[in-house]
Amino acid sequence: MPATPWMRHAMACAMLVAWTAAAWAEMPGDAGRGRVAVIGKGNCLACHHLPIPEEPDHGDIGPDLSTVGSRLGATELAARIVDPKTINPDTIMPSFFKTDLHRVAKDWQGQTILTRQDVADVVAYLLTLK
Repeated sequence: MPATPWMRHAMACAMLVAWTAAAWAEMPGDAGRGRVAVIGKGNCLACHHLPIPEEPDHGDIGPDLSTVGSRLGATELAARIVDPKTINPDTIMPSFFKTDLHRVAKDWQGQTILTRQDVADVVAYLLTLK
């Protein structure tokens, strides 16, 4: 079956995200800062269970991330944080590094949720979860 324009566009987007994620995966991250970002700035516990016992409420909408470091590498983790819709277009997980998000308070429009360093730090933390 020949590739449609939509299929070519989707493949190009996926390749760009994979390339970008691979470059970000090489950026040094700090697991301690990543753990702090997962709890605070990223608010990952709203949807995911993580091995952070001092935080009482963990979500169950997203997958359990307790052993994610044994299943996914740095590139895959970065891609899922940067723009999860390239991997699963139906996901409700937001992009943490896009500026064209919808329904965002005016003061936050045009800004990313996490910085590039935050993404590297979160990836470093998630890689420790085996």
